[in-house]
Amino acid sequence: MKKNIVGLFTVLIVTALFFSGFTTKNNVDLSSYILDDVEMNYNVPNEEDMIMYTKPVPTTNYTLFLGKSYVGFKEALGFKESRGDYSIINEFGYLGKYQFASATLRMIGIYNPDSFINDSRLQEEAFTAYTARNKWILRRDIKRFNGKYINGVKVTESGILAAAHLAGAGNVKKYLRSGGAIGFSDAFGTSIGYYLKKFSGYDTSFILPNRKAKVAKIAKVL
Repeated sequence: MKKNIVGLFTVLIVTALFFSGFTTKNNVDLSSYILDDVEMNYNVPNEEDMIMYTKPVPTTNYTLFLGKSYVGFKEALGFKESRGDYSIINEFGYLGKYQFASATLRMIGIYNPDSFINDSRLQEEAFTAYTARNKWILRRDIKRFNGKYINGVKVTESGILAAAHLAGAGNVKKYLRSGGAIGFSDAFGTSIGYYLKKFSGYDTSFILPNRKAKVAKIAKVL
């Protein structure tokens, strides 16, 4: 009988402890888990912030001002001749940025048109050499007519050199010495008078007159 009482008492104790475990779970003290020393602040961008972040960064456009410099002269003439295209060959066979004839290229030491059309540096050297030749041929006319007016157009050294590139130095001589009576126009109808006016007033003192000017030897090989 005593054994039954002890056993029953043991079961009651275990049962009480078992159920007390479930009831105390709802009253667990979580104070030890609070992180008082940790910053828990987060900033989330709003719609206006997102628009600001996605706006493209403005870029600044720079324009190189060449003015009436020699480089400005070259670029203006190259643009008129071909819109600055080194690779162009027009319907009459004129080549490159400055629209050279093959015969003119041979005169200044370039014998391979294929190499010429694919070499921008060679084209720039060709322009310098040819302009130096024309300046030597027209040196007396530049001195004589610079600052004078022909057909209402003021004659300048740069205008004369540009006209010589268009029509050849010989035709420019005829035009100047005839007071504009003997004219010349190319296949597109562009006249000496037009080039005298359009390319007036540039600084072409960089070019020295040279009767035998040719491109550098290294340029001919390329």
